[in-house]
Amino acid sequence: MSETTRRGFLKLAATGMSGAVASAAFALPASASGSATGQGKHLQVWSCGGLAEAMLPAHQEFTASTGVDIAYTGAFAAALGKSLLASGSTEVFAGRVLDLAKKLRAAGRMQYFVPLCFTSYVMVTPKGNPAGITTVQDMARPGVRVAMAPEASPPGGQAVTGLLKKAALLEAVMGNVAHPGTCVQTAVTDVVDGKADVMIVELRVARLPETAGKLDVFSIPDSLFPPGPLTFTLGLMQEAKDRALAETYMAFMTSDAGQAHFARSGFIPAKSDKGRELVEKLGVKDV
Repeated sequence: MSETTRRGFLKLAATGMSGAVASAAFALPASASGSATGQGKHLQVWSCGGLAEAMLPAHQEFTASTGVDIAYTGAFAAALGKSLLASGSTEVFAGRVLDLAKKLRAAGRMQYFVPLCFTSYVMVTPKGNPAGITTVQDMARPGVRVAMAPEASPPGGQAVTGLLKKAALLEAVMGNVAHPGTCVQTAVTDVVDGKADVMIVELRVARLPETAGKLDVFSIPDSLFPPGPLTFTLGLMQEAKDRALAETYMAFMTSDAGQAHFARSGFIPAKSDKGRELVEKLGVKDV
């Protein structure tokens, strides 16, 4: 998904999408479906665009299991947040940054939220790692060509500069950035094509169809990760027309079957051991 697409409202029906569907059904309670299935039922879901690659196949599986159609919007996180805090409305919202969920709760726009998943940051290099990059410090070596998009939509660019600042490497690494960009996915193509030696991205970016299998991936110490952008939550909004249906959807997305889609897309599922550790560490609780 391009940055341009993420900045606009991308509305996709959950039906008709490609991909495998799990064989196990996810049952709807009678109060949610009104019948044995959810045929004819609809649920409106918004999320920040970064989750789209996981949300789409998850929605396909949910629809196949329940018959419920998902009207999905994936868009620039800050734009959705502003919309929801003003006059925008949806039934379920998967948002980025814990503070946004707390603001929506405080404003009476969201009934409650649960942890959904977390992101992580890695270094990516062209296949074969020709510059011999193994640590963040290597990005500051003279002659290393660094790709970066410091002006990318928040928190994309801010998160990486914050990480480098925490590592006391920002000035040195920026000196190796020949062409600072405004779009993470455009900048990472320079690494894929061998025009740059290294870039810091979220692991999910290395799992996108455009990049999967085309990059070498190297870990970064968790201690350098900026805490703000790590968290994604799933919230029940005040506008939910059928609370039981919305909560059935939320239960699926946080079930093993739902969480598997986030793991495959490069996220840390909230239900995983690492995810539970981050829930406690970052205080991702609706209190």
